[in-house]
This record gives sequence, structure tokens and C-alpha cells, in this order.
Amino acid sequence: MRPAYPRPGRTGFRRWVPSWRQVLGLFGAGFGTLVAAVGILYVLTDIPTDLNASATQQDNVYYWADGTEMARTGEVNRQDTSLDKVPEKVRWAAVAAENETFYTDSGISPRGITRAITKMVTGGDTQGGSTITQQYVKNAYLNQQQTLTRKLTEMFIAIKLDNKMSKSDILEGYLNTSWYGRGSYGIQRAAHAYYNKDVSQLDPSEGAFLASLLKGAGMYDPAVGPKNHERAVERWKWILDRMVVIGKLTPGERAKYTTFPEPKAPPKPAGLTGQVGYLVDTAHAYVSAHTDVSDADFDLGGFQIHTTFEKPKVDALNKAIVDVREQRLDPGKRDADKNVRIGAASVTTDGRIVALYGGPDYLKQGFNDANSGVVPAGGTFAPFVYAAGLRDGIQRERNGARTPVSPGTLYNGDNKAAVRTPEGPYWDRAGKMAKTVNEGGKSWGNIPLKEAVVQNVNSPVVQLGMDVGLDRVSRTAVQAGLLEESLGPQVPGFSLGTTRPSAIRLAGAYATFAAQGLHSEPYSVDRLSRNGDAVKVEKPTADRVLPASVAGAVDDALHDVVKRGTGGTAKAAGPDAAGKTGTGPDDKSAWFAGYRGKVATAISLSRIDPKSQELLPLTGIGGTAASVTGSTFPIDIWTAYMTAVK
Repeated sequence: MRPAYPRPGRTGFRRWVPSWRQVLGLFGAGFGTLVAAVGILYVLTDIPTDLNASATQQDNVYYWADGTEMARTGEVNRQDTSLDKVPEKVRWAAVAAENETFYTDSGISPRGITRAITKMVTGGDTQGGSTITQQYVKNAYLNQQQTLTRKLTEMFIAIKLDNKMSKSDILEGYLNTSWYGRGSYGIQRAAHAYYNKDVSQLDPSEGAFLASLLKGAGMYDPAVGPKNHERAVERWKWILDRMVVIGKLTPGERAKYTTFPEPKAPPKPAGLTGQVGYLVDTAHAYVSAHTDVSDADFDLGGFQIHTTFEKPKVDALNKAIVDVREQRLDPGKRDADKNVRIGAASVTTDGRIVALYGGPDYLKQGFNDANSGVVPAGGTFAPFVYAAGLRDGIQRERNGARTPVSPGTLYNGDNKAAVRTPEGPYWDRAGKMAKTVNEGGKSWGNIPLKEAVVQNVNSPVVQLGMDVGLDRVSRTAVQAGLLEESLGPQVPGFSLGTTRPSAIRLAGAYATFAAQGLHSEPYSVDRLSRNGDAVKVEKPTADRVLPASVAGAVDDALHDVVKRGTGGTAKAAGPDAAGKTGTGPDDKSAWFAGYRGKVATAISLSRIDPKSQELLPLTGIGGTAASVTGSTFPIDIWTAYMTAVK
């Protein structure tokens, strides 16, 4: 069985020339070994169970309330789309450009593979030689390296994948994982990046251009330069012509497309600068709390988050605050103007958060002051005390009957009036009789409750809270929209606004008064989808928390605050403006909360020591006299903002 070699009976060089049988045997043995090796490799090569991170991770896209794009988050700019949403001729443009035998081949191109391997082995230029199936395998499971090992693995996986998956599924995966340039993976994001369209709106001409990018976006994006534009036009024409050749475009249809479909200029990246980052964080938090989507699943991307934020209102609110900061604060000259924090939010009567201001810039200050729970509400809390009294009445004798009160019920408005309980004067922990100090030390005598709210008289408000019961006042505030954890200890000063609500929560609670006692929880996401498919997201429904008569009485008082009380500056926002000023205990905060029509807005102002995170007094802020408490900045901001969004 051993071949006779060198050949016996031969002389000279002919002894070393193998016979045709030996040549055939050697070739057969080599071919058999190769077939066996390929077979073993085929058996040993499995379809990976895990896709590449770049093939599964997508960006999440946030939209303004009007449907325009606000921001994208995530490392990869990709949005999957189902194949049936891609127009048929747009699909065929990709097939004609990359692999016109896609629907009939076995997932590989033997000729292309042979050419590619030959080039790699001989050290020539790397070659693709890949079918759409192979390209999908490379995108989804492997890497972009051009090596013999990777090429063989790609081939075996492609064959197995072609036997396992339908051609439609492979094409869908290919179109969703391919790189189109401009930071875009997948044909859906490419449609937006180049034509600002949904993929379903593309025509064959635009589809042919996008298909040209599959050969190399860096060489065919016209925005890169004239040479790229020339190459793009040439390949666009070729693809349309190939579609005619393979019968997927009639000559008449081809004749319609004589003008190159110029893509729009590359968009500026939608980042998280300015207020956008605060908006994105707020919407993301709502998704986490009010859907079944886990954070891990959300991080994989592919979600479209349609928010309630209205860009004109966000811009107007930002401008109103920036104008105050730039024109009236000078931290370089005044220590009192340093470390100023402003938070603001607008909430509609149906709960939509339509605007907020979280800080000077999200990338500079990540903490969202619109959602901060550290700024005492001060006088803006008085309407909740007033509402509790009107609804629940008062109880001046322990276990006695409750007595109704009205807006006209008289209370002692004198400065330093003693705080009383059913048992007598209230004594604090230091053993001193508690007394209430009015702003400016003014005594008002007996004053109607409504007037006490309108003129910001402290004594009646504090005593009303004690007579109603601070537990009932707390309950009313929570029902209107404040969070229970923001309320703080129930001592006489509680009614003066030791509560620390966020601007979002205070605006939402004031919206309850504007809605005549109907409360809707604030929300920032109108609807949610993933790759175009709807995802359930909880949205609040309105609940009646105050009788219409009680809410109407509070509303009447808040309108009078603006018409003839401490909120007179806000009259410039319109005759229907209503609201309440507020200065926190120890002059460490200032607020204005109010509404016009169906939009309630709360503005908070404070100073916070960056080291200790303790509140600092507002004394002298903006160059005001040391005798002035609080600040007019919140009401000035509110008025400028509401005037701008009429």
C-alpha cells in the first residue's frame, strides 16, 4: 500500500516525477483531509447565543411634547425597526447593492470567500466577499477584523444561520445592525440622520442612497466632501440600475429618479446641556417608577420617550431666570449673591409637567433644583392651612365639637400674638410661651381669614393651624399634592411653611386650587414605546381632594393676593393671575407659587453652602438692604415667564 517513490525502473530525473496515479492519490488525500477539516470545523462552530453589545444596545430617544426630538441617550445611536415598516423597494435597494442573490443563496458566496481568502493568504488587500447573511453574522456575532479564522467562522455561522432563520429575519437583522455613518446604526436612525424621516417614509431613490452607505459610510456621505459626493451619486445611479436589472424597479419607475436625493446637513448632536439633562433625568425617573421596564432593560435602549415638556415654555422659563441671574446678581462683588440656587417648575391642572428649571447647566450642576426637597415653603404654605380650616372647621375645646369657619371669620392679627391650644397658651421646649411675629412687626387687629392670607399676616395663619389641627393641615397638603416626607415636625411654626416641597410638587399642589379641588399627580411621560411598539406607562387620573367650594375660596384669595395683596407685581402677567409669595423661616428661602389659567408655576430661591449643604440667609441678596427679608426675585421671574408664554 506504500507508494513506490522514487519510482523503480526509472533513471535520471524521471525517477522523481510521480505517476498520474500518485498525483491523483495525493490530490484525493489532500481534498479528503480538507473536507474532513471543514466538516469538523462546521460541527464545532455554534451560533453564538449572545449578540454583540453594539448589536443589542440602542439609544433611547426623548421627544418634546410636540413630537420633535429633544435628546438621545446611550452609547449607540440605533433604533430597531421591523422589516414590514421598511418599504419593499427600499429593502430591494439594499439587496441589489450588496447581495442580489440573497433570497436564493445558502448564506455564503463561495466565489467571494475564495477571493477574500486568497487575498488574505497572499497578503493582498482585504476583501469583503460577503453575502448579506455573512455581513449580519459579522455585525451581530463577531467583529470587523479581516482574518482567516474570523472569515471561516463567519462562513460556518452564516450557513447554519441560513438554515435556522428565515431570509426576512436575516434581512431585518442586517438592516438594524449595519453602520450608516453619522453615528447611526440601523436603517431607522439612518433615515432620521440623512432625511429627517421615519424609515416608512423613504422612497426608492432615498433608499438607494442609504444602500450606498453600506459599502462604507465614510466614503459615500456627501457631506464629507466633493469626492464623497461624486462617489455617492455614481453608486446611487448604479444601485437604481441594478434594481431594474433584477426586476425590482421598472424602467418607467427608474426614469423618475434623475435627481440625486441630497441628504440634509449632518445634525448637531442632541446633548444634555442646559436644561435638557434635567428634563431627561425627570422623564427617566418617571419611567422607572411608573412602568414595568427595569433599569437594566432600559439601559439596553430602543425606547422612545414622549415627554410632556413644552420647549417654548422651557426656553421662556430659562430665559426669565437667566435674566435675573445676569442682571441682578453679582457674585464677584457681593458675597450675598454667591451660592444662589433657583428651582422652578410648571404643572398643568391635569398633571403634565410642561417646564422646569433645574439649575444653570446640567453638565455643570447635575443636581436638579426643581426636584429639590430642601427649601422651606414659607408663606406659600398658608393656602393649605386655609383650605384645611374651610373644609374641616376648627376645634377649640379638647374633644369638643368642630365649628365651621369661613373666609370672613375673624382672627387675632396682632404682632406677637400668643399661640393657644384648647388647654391654654402653647409653651415651647425652652419653657417660653410661643408667640407669632408678623412681617415688619405690624399688628392688624382682628382680621378675616381671607385677608390674613391676602396680606400675608402670620398670627391668624398659625392660630388657624392649631385650631384645625396640624394633622388635618398635613393631610390636606398631602391630598393637594405635597409629599408627606417633606412636611417636617408638627409644631406651631409648621403653618408658617417649615415644609420643604420641591418646585414640581408645590406647582402641582397649586394646580389643585386652579382645578377647583381636582388633583392629578405630576407626570412627565405622555407615552412610551420600544422600537415603535407601545409600552404601558401609568398616567394619573384626577381625584377630588377638596370640595369645589373650598378650592374656590382659596382660588379667590390667591387672585386677591395678586390684585391687592403682597403679589401685586404678578398683575403684569394678566388679570387672571393668582398666587402667593413666601419667605421661609430665618429668611433662608423665598418663593412665589401661582397660576394663570390651567398652568401652575412655582419658583424657589435659596442659598446653600457648598461645603455643609446648609441653607444660608438671603440677607443682602441682589444688593437689597439688610432690613429686607426674603426676595422679590421669585415673583419677578414668575411674572416675566408668564408674560412671555401668554
